[in-house]
Amino acid sequence: MTGPPRELTRSERAAIRRLVTGLCANYDEREKLCLPLDCPCYMLHKWWTGGLCRYFERSVLPVEPALEAALTGNDTSQRQKKCPVCGKLYLPTTSQAYCSDACRTWARRDADKKRKRRIRQHKG
Repeated sequence: MTGPPRELTRSERAAIRRLVTGLCANYDEREKLCLPLDCPCYMLHKWWTGGLCRYFERSVLPVEPALEAALTGNDTSQRQKKCPVCGKLYLPTTSQAYCSDACRTWARRDADKKRKRRIRQHKG
């Protein structure tokens, strides 16, 4: 985090809560505890920028690039890619070209359609 700590906005706290309860593998929904620490989740009661849970920072936070940039101060826009089918920004894993399986399927069908059209036109 660059700069002095600041108080989180209401929307940032809500986004953190949504990510923890929805995506964090260390969060026990029934007991409302952080499983490795066996105590209430640190991130759910966070009011200031600064120290983050390591698991949350590395595994959950990259899902929300805007929130990651706000909390860590690191620009994540260079890692994002734009899906050529739907135009949505996403964080690719390895050499991922599309944001979802649906976009990949659509692009494959579209390419097949264009290829078949070229073959039919060439045959005459």
